[in-house]
Parts: sequence; C-alpha cells; structure tokens
Amino acid sequence: MNFEAVDHPAERKKFFLPASTRRSFLKAAGLAAIAGTGFIGGDALLWEPNRPRLVEMELKFDRLPQAFDGLRVVQLSDFHYDAHFSVVPISRSIDIINPLKPDLVLLTGDFVTSPPFHARRKGHRPAEDAAPCSELLRQIKSKFGHYAVMGNHDATANPDRISEILEAHGIKVLRNGAVPLERDGNRVWLAGIDDILEGNPDLRTTLAQIPRDEFSILMAHEPDFGVQVARTPVDFQLSGHSHGGQVRFPIIGAPVLPNLGREYPMGLYKIDKLTLYTNVGLGTIGLPIRWNCPPEITLFTLRCA
Repeated sequence: MNFEAVDHPAERKKFFLPASTRRSFLKAAGLAAIAGTGFIGGDALLWEPNRPRLVEMELKFDRLPQAFDGLRVVQLSDFHYDAHFSVVPISRSIDIINPLKPDLVLLTGDFVTSPPFHARRKGHRPAEDAAPCSELLRQIKSKFGHYAVMGNHDATANPDRISEILEAHGIKVLRNGAVPLERDGNRVWLAGIDDILEGNPDLRTTLAQIPRDEFSILMAHEPDFGVQVARTPVDFQLSGHSHGGQVRFPIIGAPVLPNLGREYPMGLYKIDKLTLYTNVGLGTIGLPIRWNCPPEITLFTLRCA
C-alpha cells in the first residue's frame, strides 16, 4: 500500500512574532551587522596591515649546484614607504627576518608610491621616500647582501634617483643586468629586469651574460611577465606588484588586481619549467587596508633535486 502526503493549505498553521519582538530582533540584527562591519573594518585598517606573516617553503631545482643546496633566500616586495602606515610592517619584518639568518635578500620593487596615489604634499618628491625605506632595509643582515629591481611606481617616480639612494645604502640594483654568486668554486646567477610596465625592460640584455646551462634567479616586478620568461632558461622568477589584491573575499578572491598581476596574483606557480613566486608585499596602495591578505615575508630554502 502506498501512502501519499497530502498538503491541505487550509490546515497550515501560521506563526507570527509579536510586533515588539520583531522590532527587538531587527534592532539586534542591525547592531550585529554594524558590529561585524566595524570589526572587519578595524581588522582591515589597524590589525592586518601591520602584522606581516612569514611564509616558508622549500623548493627543489634540478640545476642548482650542490654547493648552494640549502641556500636561504628572503623576498620582500611592494614597500610603498609611508612614514605613518607601511613603516610599521617594514620595521616588524626586520625583527622577524634577522633571526632567520638568510643568505640572500631580494627586494622586488615599489619602494615608493608615485602620484596619483601618493598624498600630494607641497614640495614632496616621492622618490625621496626611498631614503627612509632603504635605511630600514639595510638593517637586514645576510651573507650575500641585498639586491633589488624597480617597480612600476619607482619607474614613474624617478628610477635613477631611487636606484642612487638604494645603492648608497648598500642595496645593489639590477636594471637589465645579472651578477654571479659564487660558493666553493660553483656559481648561480641573479638577474633583474627593469620594470615591465613603466621602465625600459630588455630580457635579452638581462640574461646575456648567463650561460644557458647554469642556474638562474630572475627578479621581475610584474608576475605575469613569467609567460615570456618561461621561454628562456631561467629557473626561478620572483615577483610582487599585485599585493594579492589587498582585500580577498572567500570563494571569489580579489575583486581588483593590477595589469600584469592578474594571471599569477599570489603564491607559487609552475609555467613549463619555470618556477614563479608572487609575493603579496608589505605596504599598501590607495587605502591603507588589507583583509584576508596580510603583509608577507617569504623565506625560500633552495634544494638540489
């Protein structure tokens, strides 16, 4: 025997909350929404932008010489120096990095913020912000030293002046050039290309000195340039630029990403034989906020495969 449920509309019971209870419920819901928004806003403005997180990873490479097995590389990016905001995560990152005793520090651009995003103060020259930024970054200790490339904001501010300031603080700037790092008769190459969007990038010149059979790391501010780099013998590309979007929502991710920072906006990627990493940066641009995308210090330990 089959039984079927029969729905009789006339027999449905209707329940109503008293008007006073409804008003109390709506008021409580409204206050909860305001409190939640306030909490997220406070976190995005006051907490998260000022708390850099350490991301550690071990990467294996076929062509890495045995003498460099265990090389510890710190990457920092997108400082956008500001005496009130980004100075905090930059300063805190130094206290995190020095106990790690890195071998090499790589800085992938945007030391300053150029107009229209930078506050327009009378007589202010954005390129000069590279000086206090460099003063902080020089406090990081490493065996092989500090190397940097220009970002798009550096390129539109005054790249020659910013490079001059960085070099004066002991930070070597690579603009379409490469240098070898040597250990126990072996070497790896470190290359840096001028900013892709606003500079004068020349990949051929950048890699010209590097033998095709030797391990190389390329610093390129914009990560999506990796599509072109993957056609070369470069083993490892380090980039920044995207900030990870600064604000990332569950499921949908970042609603806004910059040109050449949309395909590979954060984290580790593989493009053919090229390993690419995009650091989400320490500073901010536009509003000084981050949510679900904290400032980042990346520590890579390179291993022979």
